[in-house]
Amino acid sequence: MKEIGAFEAKNKFGALLDWVESGEEVVITRHGKAVARLVSAQEKFDRTKARQAAANIAVRRKGMTLGELEIKDLINEGRP
Repeated sequence: MKEIGAFEAKNKFGALLDWVESGEEVVITRHGKAVARLVSAQEKFDRTKARQAAANIAVRRKGMTLGELEIKDLINEGRP
């Protein structure tokens, strides 16, 4: 991760975009404090992580019930 001051970031914006495009993360600071983070808009989709997350959700919801409640009653509860 690179760190760069706001004034320098303004002057080297093209270089910042090149760094981010190549996978680098850039933190922009003002008076030594981090104020922004520049990251790639094209984060790679990790299918394995997505499948694992879905599996974790399935495990957590197993055995969970609404008791005697019906889902349609919960949906309609606040409706006139």
